[in-house]
Amino acid sequence: MKTILVPTDFSPSANNAAKYALKIAQKVKANIKLCNTIKVPGESVLAAQVAWPLEDIEHLKDGSAVELIYLKEVLIQQIDIDNESSGFRPQIQHSTGVGNVTDYIRDIVYDDHINLVVMGMSGTNMFSRFVLGSNSRDLIKKADFPLLLIPKNHIYSPIKKIGFATDLSETDIDVLHSLANFARCFNAEILISHVLHTSEQKQVDAFLSDVTCKVDYPKIYYRSLQSDGVNDGLQWLTENGQVDVLVMVHRSHNLFDNSFTQKLAVKSKVPLMVLPDAFDKFLM
Repeated sequence: MKTILVPTDFSPSANNAAKYALKIAQKVKANIKLCNTIKVPGESVLAAQVAWPLEDIEHLKDGSAVELIYLKEVLIQQIDIDNESSGFRPQIQHSTGVGNVTDYIRDIVYDDHINLVVMGMSGTNMFSRFVLGSNSRDLIKKADFPLLLIPKNHIYSPIKKIGFATDLSETDIDVLHSLANFARCFNAEILISHVLHTSEQKQVDAFLSDVTCKVDYPKIYYRSLQSDGVNDGLQWLTENGQVDVLVMVHRSHNLFDNSFTQKLAVKSKVPLMVLPDAFDKFLM
């Protein structure tokens, strides 16, 4: 069974992302796992000199469990409010860890065979870990699994068009093939987008020819972005209601590197899905 992981710090932004993840789970028929990470010692200035009392950690874990159970109940109530009880009802589990946020998330992804991680951005409470701080940057940098970042206060609406930003790499064909399986659950269009330079037209034509031959999905379209830069072009795409979700492949040595992906995550007004390079398995 497919599973979506939702890391939370219990901020309004994280709770909103959990509700978004629920909508996705209902569509793709996936279960949900909520998780929270307690990272107290590492955040203390005197962490190296102070031994954190075991009693305090257990107290924090108990508090985390209470919050996770409450969030689980909120999601269950949301299913009933939406009158979707006759359809697929995701099973919702939860877990609390202690230590490094990124490591704990990655461990769950591997141990539980997670298909997608959905995370809220711009948390605002005192426990927030997801303000594109070190943990979020680390996740974007190291994630070799699909990561869907939900902007603060973004409310789910039916996904009708998915933007796929490409640099025309050959491996993006496999990514598109997998992404089509996701789009099919929503009957959504896939809009391939590329900031076009005059010298690249032949490369674009060859890429689109491969898409036609190798990706069996009829609702794929192409749009060139005439812009002074990749960042401006993709930002325009998200700001002008052209797509409901923007998807990009994270690579370390091209236009879509760490810093570019992180900047776009901060500015994007629609959910941003970051996929690892040569990714070919996705919520199937």
